[in-house]
Amino acid sequence: MKISYNWLKEFVDTDKTPEEISKILTGTGLEVESLEKVQSVPGGLEGLVVGFVKECSQHPNADRLKVTKVDVGTGEELQIVCGANNVAAGQKVVVATAGTMVYPTVGEPFKINKSKIRGEASEGMICAEDEIGLGTDHAGIMVLDADAVIGTLAKDYFKLQDDYLYEIGLTPNRADAASHLGTARDIAAFLKIAVKKPDVSAFKVDNTSRIIKVVVENEQACPRYSGVTISGVEVKDSPKWLKEQLGVIGIRSINNIVDATNYVLHDLGQPLHAFDADAIKGNTVIVKNCPEGTLFKTLDDIERKLSSDDLMICNSEAPMCIAGVFGGAESGVKSSTKNIFLESAYFNAVSIRKTSKRHGLKTDASFRYERGTDPDITVYALKRAALLIKQVAGGLISSEISDHYPNPVKPFAIEITYKNIDRLIGKSIPHGEIKDIIKALDIEVVGETGEGLSLKVPPYRVDITREVDIVEEILRIYGYNNIEIPTQIRASLNTSVRPDKDSVQNQVSDLLSANGFNEIMSNSLTKSAYSSNLDKAVKILNPLSIDLDVMRQTMLYSGLEAIAYNLNRRNTNLKFYEFGKVYSLEEDKYIEDQRFALFITGANHPEQWNQKTGSASFYNLKAIVDGIIEKLNIGNITVEDTSCKRLKYGLQYTLNNKQLVKFGSVSAEALKKVDTDQEVFYADFNFDMILKLVRKNKIVFEDVSKFPAVRRDLSMLIDKSVTFGQLKQIAQKAERKLLHEVNVFDVYEGDKLPAGKKSYALSFILQDDEKTLTDKAIDAIMQKIIYNLGKEAGAEIRK
Repeated sequence: MKISYNWLKEFVDTDKTPEEISKILTGTGLEVESLEKVQSVPGGLEGLVVGFVKECSQHPNADRLKVTKVDVGTGEELQIVCGANNVAAGQKVVVATAGTMVYPTVGEPFKINKSKIRGEASEGMICAEDEIGLGTDHAGIMVLDADAVIGTLAKDYFKLQDDYLYEIGLTPNRADAASHLGTARDIAAFLKIAVKKPDVSAFKVDNTSRIIKVVVENEQACPRYSGVTISGVEVKDSPKWLKEQLGVIGIRSINNIVDATNYVLHDLGQPLHAFDADAIKGNTVIVKNCPEGTLFKTLDDIERKLSSDDLMICNSEAPMCIAGVFGGAESGVKSSTKNIFLESAYFNAVSIRKTSKRHGLKTDASFRYERGTDPDITVYALKRAALLIKQVAGGLISSEISDHYPNPVKPFAIEITYKNIDRLIGKSIPHGEIKDIIKALDIEVVGETGEGLSLKVPPYRVDITREVDIVEEILRIYGYNNIEIPTQIRASLNTSVRPDKDSVQNQVSDLLSANGFNEIMSNSLTKSAYSSNLDKAVKILNPLSIDLDVMRQTMLYSGLEAIAYNLNRRNTNLKFYEFGKVYSLEEDKYIEDQRFALFITGANHPEQWNQKTGSASFYNLKAIVDGIIEKLNIGNITVEDTSCKRLKYGLQYTLNNKQLVKFGSVSAEALKKVDTDQEVFYADFNFDMILKLVRKNKIVFEDVSKFPAVRRDLSMLIDKSVTFGQLKQIAQKAERKLLHEVNVFDVYEGDKLPAGKKSYALSFILQDDEKTLTDKAIDAIMQKIIYNLGKEAGAEIRK
C-alpha cells in the first residue's frame, strides 16, 4: 500500500520528519518496506534560478543565435548563448547554471557545462518549459512575470513541494489502515494528538430536480447503501494538484470525476462509484442478485457470465455494475456525461471476496471491501466526494442523500481486565495510560471497575473482537521497544520425543539425494478432481479457486504435477521425493497423516559414453525402497501384491498387518489427470509408522562372524499365483536361526512348462555365528525347507 507523507500531514499536525514517521509506523505494526523521495517534476528543478536578461545582442558568427548577459543574483553576470526567437533584454527567465542536471519532458537528462558556441563563451542555458520538464511547449524560452525576484530558486518560484512515498506491507487484518486517514489514526494515537478530518459542513442540497430511487433487495450482502445525484458536471482533465497528489501514490489520472472518487478512496478508505445518471433506466438503482448465467460487459469490454451469488447494482432493466468490484461498460462516466449518481456503500466482505475471486478481478475497491470497510463512513465520504466534484467539475447537488441502512452494524462489546493486560504484555502499564491509548484508538470506554474496562469497538476495526486483540492494540501503541527484556529466563526442561522427526527425515533425505533424487515441496491444497472419495475429503469453505478446493488425500498428484511441469519443459529424466501430510475426514473427525513419497520416471541413470542408458523400471524403485528400509533397520516385513487403484501393478510391505509402504507403476487413469503419458513409478511411505518403528530400534553391537556362510540353490516349479514373498516366508519359518538370506536369481515362464506353472531359482544363505556348518546340518535344513515348500506352496523341486 502506498502512502504520501504530505497527504498524511493533512490529517495529523506534526513536524516529524518522513524518517521519524517511518519508524513510528513500523513500530505500531504498519511495516514500512520502503521510503523514497518523490518529485512532482523530475529533478525537482535543482540548480535552476530566476535570472534577468540585461543585454541581448546578435551572435557575431551565427544568424539564429543571440549573446546575452544575465544576472542570476550572484553579483556576476553570466554570458549565455541562446537560440530562442523570443529572447530579449529586460526579461525575467529561468536559467540553468553550469553544472546543473536538466530533466527535459522528452528525452534523457543532460548536464549543463561551460562551453563555446560558434566561438562565443556560454556559461549556462536560458530554458524553455519542455527543457526542464514543466510542459511540452518549445516555441521559445519561458518568460516569467516582471515581479519575479532575481536569484530565486526555480523550485521556490514555481512552488514545487517534494513529497515522500511510503510503501507499507499491510497485513490482511488491518483493513482499517488501508487509507491515509487509517494510517494517520495510528500516528495520532502514538503521538497523543488528534486526527484532523476534512470538513464537510459546506455540503448542502442545491435542488431536488434529479431524484434516483434506491431499492436494496439483498440486505445481507448490502447492509448499507448511500447515494446522491450531482447534475450539470463537466467531465474534463483534473486540475494539476489532483493529478499530482494521485500521481505520488501511483494512480493514473483518468478524468476529474473518476479522479475525485479515487481521491476519496485513498483519503478515507471508502470506495465510491460514479454512474452516468442518464444511463440509469427508470431512475431506479436496485441492489440485487441476477439469474445464473446473465451476461454482463464490464469496463474492460469483456463480457462475463454472472453467478447467481454475484451482487449487482442494476437499473430497472439491466445490471450496471458488479457491486464493490468492477463497473459496467454502459453506465460509467464518459466525456459526454452531464449528470452523475454517486454511490457509497457497505457490502458484505465474504460476498465481495467470492465474486472477486470468481471473476479474477482485483481492484482497489474490492481490496478494501473484501477485508471490511467502515459502515458508518458512507454518508461522510459521499459528502466529501460531492464537495470535491463540485470543486473540480462544477454542477449542483440535485437530490437529498439516499441512505438505506435498516439494521445498523453495532460496535463490538469487549470486556478487558488489567490483570490480563499485565500478564500478556509482561509489564504493568499505568491504568491511566491504558485508557488514554484505548481512547486514542477511537475505542469507547463505556464502563470501568477496579478490575478492568468495558469497551465498545467501532465496526471499522474488524480485527478487534476479543480481549487479546485489545491487549495487542495497547502494546503496539505503547511500543514493543518499551517492554524491557527480563534479566532472568525461567524455563522447564522437557525430554524430547525420540527419535527426532527431523533427524530421521534428514537421514532419509541424505540417502535419496545421494542417489540422484531432488526434493520437492508442494501445496497441501489441491483440486477435488483428484479425489477418489469426496465424502472423505477435507473441503475448503472459501477456496481461492476450483483448483485449490480440498486438502490432498494422497501425495501422488502433487508429485505428478511437478513431473508434468518438467516434462513440458523437456526435462524428462526425473527422480523426486517429498515429505508432507495428507488429510481425510473419518466419522466427522479430521485425520492428518505424515507421509513421504518417491517418484521415478525417464532414464534409469544419466547418459554416459561407456554405458547404455535404459528406461527406469519397477526394480529401480524397489531397490531404493529396500535401501530406505534397510537404512532405518526395519525388519520382519511381509511382502504382498498391492491392490491400489492408482497403481497398475506393485507391491506393499506390511508389518503386523499395517501397511508400511506401497509402490509400483502409476495407472494410466492417474497419469491422464495431469495430462502426461510417460510411465512413472511411485512409492508412498507411512512416515508416522516409520517413526514409531525407528523409536523401538535398539543398536546392538555384534562381532562379525568368524565362520563362513554357505549358499545352497534350489530350482522349483510352482503355480503362477505363488509369489516370492510367500516362498521366502515359508523358508524363514522353517529355519529361523541359521537362514540369513533368501533371494530369487532366475524366473522362467514359457510354453515348455505345464500350463499355469512357472519356474523359480532361489538362493539360500546359511551361517552359524558359533561354528562352521557341516554338510549334514546343511542338508537337514535344506530338506526341511524343501518339505515345507512342497507342502505349503505346492513346489516341485527340479533336479
